[in-house]
Amino acid sequence: MAQAVLDSGPRHTVDELEDLSYELRRKLLQLCGTYEGAVHIGGDMSVADILTALFHHGLRVDPSDIRNPSRDRFVLSKGHAAVCMYIAMAMRGFFEYDDIVATYGQLDSAYGMHPCKVQLPGVECSTGSLGHGLPLAVGMALSARGRREDHRVVTLLGDGETGEGSVWEAVMAGRSNRLGNLVAIVDRNRQLMTSFAEERVMFEPYPDKWRAFGWNVVEVDGHDMSQLVGAIDALPAPDSDVPTVIICETVKGKGVDFMERNLAWHAGSLGAEDLERALASLEASRKKETV
Repeated sequence: MAQAVLDSGPRHTVDELEDLSYELRRKLLQLCGTYEGAVHIGGDMSVADILTALFHHGLRVDPSDIRNPSRDRFVLSKGHAAVCMYIAMAMRGFFEYDDIVATYGQLDSAYGMHPCKVQLPGVECSTGSLGHGLPLAVGMALSARGRREDHRVVTLLGDGETGEGSVWEAVMAGRSNRLGNLVAIVDRNRQLMTSFAEERVMFEPYPDKWRAFGWNVVEVDGHDMSQLVGAIDALPAPDSDVPTVIICETVKGKGVDFMERNLAWHAGSLGAEDLERALASLEASRKKETV
């Protein structure tokens, strides 16, 4: 296989990654408080730690060389969490946070409610229609294997979309083609848009379903940075034969008390008073975690 010429960038401690994740959440709330339309803030907050761990620790990417063939590929299958990805990428140096705030959701903006690779260089796949990210990632990983390239393909899914058959066809294909360079990460926040997951779809026993398809299954607390880092660091080599899924137990709306596990905050906007309350709650939550 080709020799890697990239690494995952500056090495951060777990404490530093936690600080970055807190800052990501602050920026999410600030954008939600300035944008006139609805932001998918609940699911953004649930994946903030995961995207911080990926873009600041796990993914082998270079913001100054976004087409480097040795880069890891990232596919945001839950495309409605795009703004969280945009901010994570901005904090890594791909572009400026102020540019996101200035144009987010506007006609012809590079920062749409769902990511578009045509509009925004650095985005690997245009996503938004759920259930497609893992099939795309399987194809990308299979292509890399055929070209004897040693990068990984990582995709982040919401647990709700794993109720779709296209996901499980891709799960089967990933194992059948022995794609050890493929990593799926599941945001297991147990909520759908208008209900809690188990009320509509019986997902449990969830990890066992992936095991039954022959995947390497890792279960972590998706808000524990040390567990996220440990899971990333322990991934099998890209030339191994078994794909990996990291199932992250998360809380939708994490960090803001009136958003956590609240179905009303799948998407929404924050007025000035609500923004102040949200930021105060986030700060209190952060202080509690660091005591």
